[in-house]
Amino acid sequence: MVTATIWLSFAFALGFFARLIGLPPLVGYLAAGFLLSANGYESNKILNEVAHAGVLLLLFSVGLKLRLKSLVRAEVLAGSLIHMAVFVAVFFALLFQFATLSTQAALFMALALSFSSTVVAAKVLESKHELRAFHGRVAIGILIVQDIVAVIVLSAGGSNHLSPWSFLVLGIFLIRTLVHKLLDLSGHGELVVLYGLMLSLVIGGSSFEHLGLSSELGALLLGIILSDHKRASDLSNALWGLKELFLVGFFLEIGLLSHPTLQTLEHALWFNALLAFKALLFFFILLLFRLRARSSFLAALSLATYSEFGLIVASLGVRNGWLEQEWLVLLAVTVALSFAIAAPLNRHAHILHRFIGNFLQWFESSKRHPDDEPIKLGNSRIVIVGMGRVGVSAYDYLSARQQRVVGLDSDPAKIENHLKQGRRVLYADAEDSELWSNLNLDGVHAVLLTIPELSAKKIAIRGLRMAGYKGAINATVLFLEEIDALKNVGADFVHYYYDGVGSSFGERSLEILTGTASS
Repeated sequence: MVTATIWLSFAFALGFFARLIGLPPLVGYLAAGFLLSANGYESNKILNEVAHAGVLLLLFSVGLKLRLKSLVRAEVLAGSLIHMAVFVAVFFALLFQFATLSTQAALFMALALSFSSTVVAAKVLESKHELRAFHGRVAIGILIVQDIVAVIVLSAGGSNHLSPWSFLVLGIFLIRTLVHKLLDLSGHGELVVLYGLMLSLVIGGSSFEHLGLSSELGALLLGIILSDHKRASDLSNALWGLKELFLVGFFLEIGLLSHPTLQTLEHALWFNALLAFKALLFFFILLLFRLRARSSFLAALSLATYSEFGLIVASLGVRNGWLEQEWLVLLAVTVALSFAIAAPLNRHAHILHRFIGNFLQWFESSKRHPDDEPIKLGNSRIVIVGMGRVGVSAYDYLSARQQRVVGLDSDPAKIENHLKQGRRVLYADAEDSELWSNLNLDGVHAVLLTIPELSAKKIAIRGLRMAGYKGAINATVLFLEEIDALKNVGADFVHYYYDGVGSSFGERSLEILTGTASS
C-alpha cells in the first residue's frame, strides 16, 4: 500500500506539472517512473496487471472507433502503409549501420519508431475541433491503420501455444447480436462500464489467452464487433477515464524499467531530430494523393510524434528477448520528448502554415482530391459558417423569408444530416486561410459566423476582409469580452449568444442586410 501511494503521488505530481507547462500528462508519468527507478523502486505484479489492462482498454477503444469505410481510402490505407514501409526501411538501415544492432532488433526498433501517437494527435485535433475536418479525418484514419499493424505484430509475437479449442474464435462474430443486445440493456450507469470491462478484459483478454491467442487481438475484435452500434461512442466515453487511469500504470512500468543516462538523453535527442523526416515523408506522400498543401501540412504535423503503441510493441520485443531493455528505456525517453515537441507545434499549426503556406503550395498537384476541392456558393446571398444549433435556427429563419442561404461546416456527418433535411450545406474549414480567397463572394451580401471558437472567427473575418469582401460580417459570441475582439478585426455586428437563439440572430442579420435595423 505504501508503494502504491508513492507511485500515485509521483505520477500525479509530475503529470500535473507536465500539464501546467503545456505537455501531455503521460510525459510526466514516464518521468515519474524514471525518477522512482533512480530511487530504487521496481515494478511488481500488481502494476503489471494494471498496465496490461490499460493496453487492452486502449485496443478495445480503437476497435470501437474503427470504421472500415473510412479506412478504405487511398490516402489513408495506401498512404499509411507506404509511409511505414519507407520509414522502417530507412531507420532499419540507420540502426543496423550505426547502432550495431542485430537484424531482428534493428527491424523491431525501426517498426516501433514508425508509429505515431494516437493519444497526442486525437487530443490535439479534438482541442481544436478538427477531428471531423478533412486533414483530421485523414490523420485519424492513418493512425487507426498503424494501430491495426501494431495489433497484428502483438498478436504474432505474443501468441502462446494454440489450444485445440482456438478455432472457436472464428465464431466470435456469431455472437454480435447478443453483444449488441446486452449493451442496449446495460443502461447508462456503472453497469455499462462493467460491461465494457468484461468485454475487453475478460472475453477479449483472458478468454483469448486461454485459447492460446493474443489478448490484444481479442480486445480489438470485441471493440470492432460493437463499432457499428449506435451507443459505441457512449461506451467509449464511459471507459475513457478508466482507460487513461490504467495507462498511467503502463507508462509508470516503462519508466520503472531503468532510469535514463546522459547518453540515453543524447540518443533520444538524435531520434527526435529525425522527426522532421517523419513529418516531411507524410507531407509528400499525402501530396501524391492530391491533397492540398495545407491539408497535407496539418495532417503531417499532427502525425509527427513517436507513439505509445511503439512502447507496447517494443516491450513485447524485450519480453521475447529480441531487444535489450536499455532500448526500451531509450524509446520511452524518445517518445516523451516527441510529445514535448509536438504539443506546442500543433497548438500553433495554423499560425505556422500562414508563414510557410505560400512556399508549400509550390508542391501541390494541379489536380485536387475530391474532398479538397474549392467550394462553389452558387447564387447564395447569405453564407452561414457553422451549422450547429444557432446556425440551423438562423438558416431556417432566413430560408423561410425567401433568402438564398448556404451553410458551411467542417463536420461531414452534420452536412449529410442537413442535406437529408433539405438544407444546402457544403464542407468548409473556417480556419483555412485559403478558403476565402478561393471563394467567389461577388453575390454574397452577408456572412454569419456561428462557429464557437473565437480564433476561428478571427481567422475567418481577417480572411474575408483580405479577400476584398465588402459585405456584412455578423457573428455570435459565448462571452461578452469577445465582442470587442471581433469588432476590432472587422465584424459589423456581434450577437451575444444568451440574448437569444439563432432565429433572433437571423432576424437581426436580416434587418441589417435590408437596412431596417434600428440603431
